[in-house]
Amino acid sequence: MLNYRDVIARMRDALIANSRGECDTPMPMHLDIAPVSGEVHVKSSYRRGGRYFALKIASTFPRNTARGLETGNGMVLLSSAETGEPVALLADAGHLTDVRTAAVAAMAARELRREDSAIGILGTGVQARLQARMHADVLDLRKICIWGRTPERASACRRDLQDLLPGVEILPAASPAEVARQARLIVTTTASREPLLWADDVQPGTLISAVGSDSPGKQELDPELLRRAALVLADSRRQCEKLGELQHAPAEWSRAVELGVFCDRGAPDCPASVVCDFTGLGVEDLYIAEYCYERSGN
Repeated sequence: MLNYRDVIARMRDALIANSRGECDTPMPMHLDIAPVSGEVHVKSSYRRGGRYFALKIASTFPRNTARGLETGNGMVLLSSAETGEPVALLADAGHLTDVRTAAVAAMAARELRREDSAIGILGTGVQARLQARMHADVLDLRKICIWGRTPERASACRRDLQDLLPGVEILPAASPAEVARQARLIVTTTASREPLLWADDVQPGTLISAVGSDSPGKQELDPELLRRAALVLADSRRQCEKLGELQHAPAEWSRAVELGVFCDRGAPDCPASVVCDFTGLGVEDLYIAEYCYERSGN
């Protein structure tokens, strides 16, 4: 069982190390499996002076739902940085990718010193559930408002969240705009290729963490949201410009700040609107794989 607070702390360390230039974290490799609308992401990283390097494969096959299978899968190979020999194959079916993704968003809310009691979530998959769970570790949540395209999946997500967080009120929303009316902390977790949240729907002082856009063409946010934001944070400017929400707002590239840099400087209180653009980094996979390997007693 992973300790989520530990994982959140590890993700902070990972992003700071990466932003300091201590890690070799190449751009991801993407494979499109067109006949079944599948996509595969390959990510890797090595921290200079570290004992290991990691290679991660994560896939999404949306048609698996009709087969009664999970849509996500994956694994992480952890290898010795001294000999190149594999030391652990973490056949996690993509779970570690999901966990570290949620942990980074929760860490951002904590670093920004948010005190929200309500969170809005777009999407109803595994990531939506983990985002709720992780944010509950860093905030005193009283209400979660969720939206999904499919009523059946939204209802299932609501039931699961009620079981996971019995003291929190779980409210369904008819639209993303309704989510934005209910909460000033919003996490988007979909594979959308067109904006779901629009600038005029979002309240002043809202923090948006967008984690769904992680490849060319994906988009969850109106670019005007980035233009209006007092602060734009990115897990990696280089990746977000190619794969994240920033690909649709090139005029904002120069003012985006990497979350690792922001954490390293010591984050000030920031009550104004913030957009976080998260594409998922290989260094996050390295740090969570090392964490799991260490916990196994090695």
